[in-house]
Amino acid sequence: MKPIILIVMDGVALSDKTEGNAVSGAFTPNLDYLMQHHPWTKIKAHGQAVGLPDDGDMGNSEVGHNALGCGQIYAQGAKLVDKAIVSGRIFANPVWQNLVKGDTLHFIGLLSDGKVHANIEHLIALIHKAYDDGVKRVRIHTLLDGRDVAAQSALDYIAKLEIVLAQLNCDHFDARIASGGGRQRITMDRYGANWQMVEDGWNVHVNGIGTKHGSASEAVTAARQTNPNIIDQDLPPFVIAENGAPIGKINDGDSVLLINFRGDRAMQLSQAFDLPNFNKFDRVRVPKVYFAGMLQYDGDSHLPTNYLANPPNIQNTLTDLLASHGIRQFAVSETQKYGHMTYFWNGNRTEKPNPALEDWVEINSDILPFEQRPWMKAAEITDQVIYALQSGQYGLIRANMPNGDMVGHTGCYHAATIAVSAVDLCLGRIMEAAKAAGSTLIITGDHGNADEMTEADGKTLKTAHTLNPTPFIIYSDDDIRIKQGEYGLANVAATIATLLNLQPHPSWEQSIT
Repeated sequence: MKPIILIVMDGVALSDKTEGNAVSGAFTPNLDYLMQHHPWTKIKAHGQAVGLPDDGDMGNSEVGHNALGCGQIYAQGAKLVDKAIVSGRIFANPVWQNLVKGDTLHFIGLLSDGKVHANIEHLIALIHKAYDDGVKRVRIHTLLDGRDVAAQSALDYIAKLEIVLAQLNCDHFDARIASGGGRQRITMDRYGANWQMVEDGWNVHVNGIGTKHGSASEAVTAARQTNPNIIDQDLPPFVIAENGAPIGKINDGDSVLLINFRGDRAMQLSQAFDLPNFNKFDRVRVPKVYFAGMLQYDGDSHLPTNYLANPPNIQNTLTDLLASHGIRQFAVSETQKYGHMTYFWNGNRTEKPNPALEDWVEINSDILPFEQRPWMKAAEITDQVIYALQSGQYGLIRANMPNGDMVGHTGCYHAATIAVSAVDLCLGRIMEAAKAAGSTLIITGDHGNADEMTEADGKTLKTAHTLNPTPFIIYSDDDIRIKQGEYGLANVAATIATLLNLQPHPSWEQSIT
């Protein structure tokens, strides 16, 4: 059996636009060669192809790696919550009934309609229902986006929320924004890359410790007066205060709902609230609250204990198929995308389905702005891929190169071209090793990002994902043909199985070859 190497170029897709396109603007001799001389096609990585509500919804790494790893299309976070709210199931859940019993109901989460981690429409529906259910006091702790939506759109979302609050507030209902900050500054760390972010978020949301302002819009405006070019995700944390006192500290007897539906950037705050032996930082004060998540973010560790909507129950993954045939796998990335190649790939499971047949390597990410080191850990990931290949132990070696996504989100075009070029340089090394080992190399993406770094006007900064297709490239000495058809990320699992001479699971999307 010839081993297969799968390289996921995170945030790299194909666009006909040249303005602001850091993929076409990068130096990519290896990708150019592959697309000129080897089989390749375009595959969908957004919308309904990855289980999102409609084709206007950009893809993301969570749903992308779910689809890659399981070969099927499951209704994903945004769609699941949409249906649960419209049907009313979410409010019939005993968890919601417990949430509305708290002295104050706190909502924490991303304030945008990017639908990657959260949706402001969900928050608005929850606030309306809290009003209807007799809740007296609501406090909202806003994480500002500028990453999955326009780079400086925070004031628009704040204004939209404050209009809703103004319409509902009365002598028996008091709902206000209590704290906030950029999602890359507080709370939304992932994979334990920077626990300081979570500690800072805890202090802001729970303890009311931070720079005080009279309103969220005042806080954002003040930050932009200091730095007009600051992206929303980098906005400093703030606390809303009256007469010098925070208006929304979280206290004993309160209830807290984390409104994000995507797990990777919700897990650490959930741990801080839910784990009795939590020790990642000094919480100073641990109020006795009823805590819940929009979904259960981790089915293995069962976090959080309480949640409103059921996550997709992903079954029959590629890992399950390979394990049933005794085929070993190797997975590697750096911290920023490590969980994508492991947790999301394996159907939202933090534990290895079969520890004897999977080896995982995490390379620690740098803790600094990604535009300052756009090559990130691509070389180290490549080293591990080559070591694994040369060991002869594995049937499938899978790796994620985070550069195009993480640097693309910074909005720095020059750095993004370097990021994509760095990935291409590493592809050259992997191609050489694959040829020497007689293995098949597959190169694809999980969604777009670096391919469009400006809006349609060619000037306005764009930090969000795109709707563009990703490449799917096969590099092999064998005569492998790509069949004509329309494909998405979910077609990759069956393709890998077919190339390994295995019968794909009947529930999977068809093979591309």
